Amino acid sequence: MTGRQPTAQRGGFPRRDAEGRILTLADLLGVSLAGWVIGLLALVLFDWAFAVAGAGDFGRTNGWLAVILPAWLFWDDFRAWDFGAARVVAALSAAAVAVLAGLLVAGLAAGLAPLFTGGLAALAFTVGYAVLWFQGVHWLARRTG
Repeated sequence: MTGRQPTAQRGGFPRRDAEGRILTLADLLGVSLAGWVIGLLALVLFDWAFAVAGAGDFGRTNGWLAVILPAWLFWDDFRAWDFGAARVVAALSAAAVAVLAGLLVAGLAAGLAPLFTGGLAALAFTVGYAVLWFQGVHWLARRTG
């Protein structure tokens, strides 16, 4: 991370600085939650279509797949940060805690169909990772210079 102040790029959402990093936690949460909703709706649509076609019962798809679009966004933001320990430590720490949060939620929702259990777990992962990653990488970047 350089010593200069971030300059926002024009247009687009989420708002990014000149290096391509997402500027605010609200932007990261908003876009990642939108990605989770889109992913979950796509899973519901595909699962419903297969159930109608007789290829299985509705709700049997793994809802964890709803995390694909948020994970893609997180990867993009990870790549935008300068190479160094701050981004690696923040990403690994956030991933570990977010996976544990997702597994905890999945365990609590174990009575639901896999689509909904995994969907809730993916939601917990998405929110947990976004908050921990954003706060962690900014804090570590300030601390390590």
